[in-house]
Amino acid sequence: MAEFPHLFSPLRIGPVTVRNRILSSGHDTVLVEDGAVTDALVAYHEARAAGGAGLIVLQVSGVHPSARYTTHVLMATDDDCVPGYARLAETVHRHGTRIFGQLFHPGREILESADGSAPVAWAPSATPSERFHVMPRAMTEAEIEEVLDGYGQAARRLCAAGLDGAEVVASHGYLPAQFLNPKVNVRTDGWGGDGAGRLRFLREALRRARAAAGPDFVVGLRISGDELSHDGLDTALVLETVAALDAEGLVDYVSVCAGSSASLSGAQHIAPPMFHEAGYVAPLAAKVKAVTGVPVMVAGRVNQPQEAEQIVAAGQADACAMTRALICDPELPAKAEQGRAEEIRACIGCNQACIGHFQLGYPISCIQHPETGRELRFGTLPLLTRRKRVLVVGGGPGGLKAAAVAAARGHDVELHEAARRVGGQVLLAQLLPERAEFGGAVTNLEGEARRAGVRITVDAPVDAAVLDALAPDAVVLATGARPRRPHLELLDDPVVLDAWQVIQGAAVPRGRIVVADWRGDWIGLGVALQLAGQGRKVTLCVTGFAAGEHLQQYVRSALLARAARARIDIVPNVRLYGADSDTVYLQHTLTEEPVLLEGVAGVVLAQGHEPVDEFAPEGEHVVAVGDRVAPRTVEEAVLDGLTVGAAL
Repeated sequence: MAEFPHLFSPLRIGPVTVRNRILSSGHDTVLVEDGAVTDALVAYHEARAAGGAGLIVLQVSGVHPSARYTTHVLMATDDDCVPGYARLAETVHRHGTRIFGQLFHPGREILESADGSAPVAWAPSATPSERFHVMPRAMTEAEIEEVLDGYGQAARRLCAAGLDGAEVVASHGYLPAQFLNPKVNVRTDGWGGDGAGRLRFLREALRRARAAAGPDFVVGLRISGDELSHDGLDTALVLETVAALDAEGLVDYVSVCAGSSASLSGAQHIAPPMFHEAGYVAPLAAKVKAVTGVPVMVAGRVNQPQEAEQIVAAGQADACAMTRALICDPELPAKAEQGRAEEIRACIGCNQACIGHFQLGYPISCIQHPETGRELRFGTLPLLTRRKRVLVVGGGPGGLKAAAVAAARGHDVELHEAARRVGGQVLLAQLLPERAEFGGAVTNLEGEARRAGVRITVDAPVDAAVLDALAPDAVVLATGARPRRPHLELLDDPVVLDAWQVIQGAAVPRGRIVVADWRGDWIGLGVALQLAGQGRKVTLCVTGFAAGEHLQQYVRSALLARAARARIDIVPNVRLYGADSDTVYLQHTLTEEPVLLEGVAGVVLAQGHEPVDEFAPEGEHVVAVGDRVAPRTVEEAVLDGLTVGAAL
């Protein structure tokens, strides 16, 4: 606490006191069934409450049937929801943590429907959403009244369930923001026409929530300080809105974020990837704080307690949402308060298993901490039946996690890594442009293993003789993968390198370079950007329909924006066939017709990987993890390690 005095001071929010300034802001978990609270959702939030978070804000709760923007949204539209919310509130309160809800309607920002047919989206006007290609229907006055009544009734239900408060979600271009926005709301009746008319919906939503829930229930506002989109709310209008609501005493706090769901560029800021600097939204929060007398919270890449302490100490905000940081390490607040900040498993902003899972319809997790979202399965490690001597062969992410979990359970574990450093392919990933933070995964996993008591030896390959000498009871093979080199028709000795060689600094000839990308992940785009940054003219040829096809949407958008600025040519739907001294031969994946690129100085292969499996001991005591099983990503390697370590 002495290290972070501002962060671990109490904060008064309306009628409620929060024990510290760290909160988990509202975020979808995909741990909801039929709009209701589940055991998995309770366990998920209990882990963060037990880890010391001062405040948990639940994922959005729909206030009207038309607010069901995904099939896994919480709904607060009838009294049957109260017992589930009550169980959640009671569990969180048991750990001294406060809990708020979110009162939500997406308006035109609809992702999916229950049966796959296109839903009818409601909005203030029939102004389309660029990102989801939704053409909404303008709400009638009767429908506006229905939805506003829903805000009040939902607040009443959350209050009855024992929650401490709720916030009206006017962030990210959702329905209240659509009413505020003159580019979206083109109504000429009393719900539009001028600034007062456009503010009316948000004002009424807040009023009805306050009236229905009563004076002991916190009512706040979540809003983007700037939607950072071509047709979004700008900071000036946001400040004007907050000042007007504050003057009327309608809000107990303001939670500031950035971005908009309505455009690809604005949506990046919903869960900003590692390309954005830490705490970059704090200046927007400071502007909001200057026009209101209520507490201001901020969200946006606040990953470490020292960053949050600096923001609060500087007066930019009164509390910091550390949502992905708490997904990565639920114990972050307790570790920081107890002087164990060096043990914190820092979020690296990869977005792969948190919002990436949500957007694919799977429960959220974390590539570094796959226990997240799986608390019911892995929240308590199984007791040992017999202490074993465990040898882990390979120190990539999967091997490190298997070793850490096995040692934490009480096994005697040693890990041998053939290279001079542990880390595997993460050591390559961190060398690509703007991906240095990815290397934190190795720091975190290695620290986890060493603290659990794992003995790590590097520059120590394992063969049959070593295995016989060590005589372990169990062997975990985590030997990783190498670049795959497909058969190609090559004439006249063309320059052909693999991505690993380029990342590690191999000489690349001058002239146009073709990057042939089979997978469509960070490697092809990353290498193309690396080469473009060195002044090369680059053509990125991808087997899929788009570069970065298998990356989380916000990461892909950020990388594609950088590729466009770097003038990288992208050729989709082609497979590599061969090359000669100045021509690359491709085949269109849909038409099977040849595609020729001439004037090429060299080819870089990003053609996937194959397992390193020459060392292949057998027996019931041998198990493989990660790329040794099948080449995939860090996420699957670490999950394999957790699963195997928990089962040994």
